[in-house]
Amino acid sequence: MSTKQANIRITGMMCASCANRIEKGLKKIEGVTEANVNFALEKASVLYDPDKIGIHTLEEKIASLGYGTVKETVELQLVGMTCAACANRIEKGLTKVPGVTKATVNFALETARVEYDPGEANVQDLINKVEQLGYQAKLKGEEKQEDHRQKEFQKQQRMFLFSVILSFPLLWAMVSHLPFTSWIWFPDLFMNSWFQLALATPVQFIIGGHFYVGAFKALRNKSANMDVLVALGTSAAYFYSVYLTFISIGHGAHKMELYYETSAILITLIILGKLFEARAKGRSSEAIKKLMGLQAKTALVIRGGQELNVPIEQVGVGDLLIVKPGEKIPVDGEVVEGASTVDESMLTGESIPVEKRVGDPVIGATINKHGRLVIKATRVGQDTSLAQIIKVVEEAQGSKAPIQRIADQISGVFVPVVVGIAVVAFLVWFLIVDPGQFAKALEKAIAVLVIACPCALGLATPTSIMAGSGRAAELGILFKGGEHLELTQQIDTVVLDKTGTITIGKPQLTDVILAKDVDESNFLAWVGATEKNSEHPLAEAIVEGIQAKGISLPDAEVFEAIPGYGVRAMVQGKEILIGTRKLMAKHQVGIDEILTQMSELETTGKTAMLVAIDKQYAGLLAVADTVKKTSKEAIHRLKELGIEVIMITGDNERTALAIGKEVGVDRVLAEVLPEGKAEEVKKLRQSGKKVAMVGDGINDAPALATADIGMAMGTGTDVAMEAADITLIRGDLNSIADAILMSRKTMRNIKQNLFWAFAYNVIGIPVAALGFLAPWVAGAAMALSSVSVVLNALRLQRVKP
Repeated sequence: MSTKQANIRITGMMCASCANRIEKGLKKIEGVTEANVNFALEKASVLYDPDKIGIHTLEEKIASLGYGTVKETVELQLVGMTCAACANRIEKGLTKVPGVTKATVNFALETARVEYDPGEANVQDLINKVEQLGYQAKLKGEEKQEDHRQKEFQKQQRMFLFSVILSFPLLWAMVSHLPFTSWIWFPDLFMNSWFQLALATPVQFIIGGHFYVGAFKALRNKSANMDVLVALGTSAAYFYSVYLTFISIGHGAHKMELYYETSAILITLIILGKLFEARAKGRSSEAIKKLMGLQAKTALVIRGGQELNVPIEQVGVGDLLIVKPGEKIPVDGEVVEGASTVDESMLTGESIPVEKRVGDPVIGATINKHGRLVIKATRVGQDTSLAQIIKVVEEAQGSKAPIQRIADQISGVFVPVVVGIAVVAFLVWFLIVDPGQFAKALEKAIAVLVIACPCALGLATPTSIMAGSGRAAELGILFKGGEHLELTQQIDTVVLDKTGTITIGKPQLTDVILAKDVDESNFLAWVGATEKNSEHPLAEAIVEGIQAKGISLPDAEVFEAIPGYGVRAMVQGKEILIGTRKLMAKHQVGIDEILTQMSELETTGKTAMLVAIDKQYAGLLAVADTVKKTSKEAIHRLKELGIEVIMITGDNERTALAIGKEVGVDRVLAEVLPEGKAEEVKKLRQSGKKVAMVGDGINDAPALATADIGMAMGTGTDVAMEAADITLIRGDLNSIADAILMSRKTMRNIKQNLFWAFAYNVIGIPVAALGFLAPWVAGAAMALSSVSVVLNALRLQRVKP
């Protein structure tokens, strides 16, 4: 059994008994051989079997005991990777750094996301490890990724042009010697072995020098990558030709069958393939560029009584900004002066401009349509909504889908296997098929080496994840990671919360029915004072309705929310109860006189709430929440996709059934307490369903976390969005079907990429070994294989909802 030691920083321990509790809990985990928790150092040292568990298992156990772990995440920009084997090597190397709990390297994005304990490691340790492995790394953001890629692309362009100029005479000579092109004229000089040596040498060692460097670094670290294959193949052709050139001295320099053109053209074609690949990979991250392009560059700030135009980076929280008609709103804020309509379509997908008045929130990067606004900045820089969206998309594009494990495992052994096949091919040809013909046997081995393409395998999954998650973001769907993008396509049951999800979530107070001898103004004042302390959307509607009548609200001395029942408060010495029949029954309040009227209101889809003052029934409030215009159509789309749709709500059964019937859901679960929502989701999963929970409120967070996939409406609370795996920015239920379709199309695209990457190598390597491919043809095929994978992934950018 192999063992590994983890040193985990722990927060929240109050005394030595906490340390003992954690220690005992860790020792109960299968795969843990020893655990010691030091209360003074706030650290756990654990010996565990990495084949059975990972460090995340240990962290989850600590979290389940009620304590926290200290870790930070950093993103590094990598330079020098040539194929998926490089990415695997860096990933494995980083996970071996003490204190690193998780490392994910994205070959397509050329990034590494590393999670580590700051007490055990630092960023420089991570950079040093990458450099020790033979690559370069820097903190992402020190140099813009686009600038780095542009410089690298321009360098590759220059190298390619230089390589073409030197290789062209060699190609001309080769083509003119083919049986069907013998009529093509060429200068005799082109066949001179010394002339060919002079042309091929700069290509081999200047243009192709980085292949040798990469191969050396890989072999030094006891691994192999694409550089090893290219260096082996081209070196075999080049040095064999050099050998023939020198033994031809005195025997004529025009008569030898040389392979200088093979090595030079291979290097030229591989560089061309890398150019195409770089260009295509750049296009796969278009979504990030578009989102970044939405940001305003400057802001008009009021400082010291003057209006100053400053860069957006200099805007601080609390600054007052002037936004003129037609301008972008620079940052998230609140309107403090003026009125206008704002186009929020670039973030929410809603084409109709939204009216904004004093007190209303505004989102950075949206467009002020008509009036002049003065806003107070509430969130700037990396805290703005747009910055958070960009961050989520970047994290999703940099994450791995579980399906990528297949390609990772194969790429880890790919190069050694290919080298082995090339050696076998050479021996079979030299000893059996065409005995003694060294040149022909060498040609077959070279073809095997250069047609093998680990790049196609390495790009198959991440490019599709990049393109798919990027396109989803443009449609207002934010996947938090590749694993969620993969799992969503398996969903067969969608559970929808009612309020704020199926309905608008902004209900209105429609009915006030008083008991005998109850004063309306006092009744409404006490009810309003109670409900203004609640975060529930229905409470907000009640307060707005009461205030619209011009009634001022006193402050409540005591307030208590009773989940699933209602609320209780003390106002001006009176005990106020507002809520369901169960709440009244719990406090022994008689309500028989109003039950018939209450049922009639609920049958029409209204939510009725009972009010008791000092344990005596005092009245009834009815609130109506209208169904979103698109809800019925969206639910119909889900059912067409073969998905069962269930509505879950804490509302009473009659109201819930009325709404459910209106929108066409399959099942209605009514009067479910917040903790009950998670339990209902759990039951569905236990029955074998793949469940997506969709909600928007704080009380939906447990259910969102329990579901296979949690989807939060972007119009909801931050807590719900934090607990969810997917955020639907538009707040439109059609986004659910769009998310599932996007997931299905992305997974289909990944499978296509993996199939063609596998098929290409499975077919191409034997064909080359059997002698049916010239090395330069094999090189061209290898160069184009990875390009074809990326181009296939880019089709996802054209997916329409």
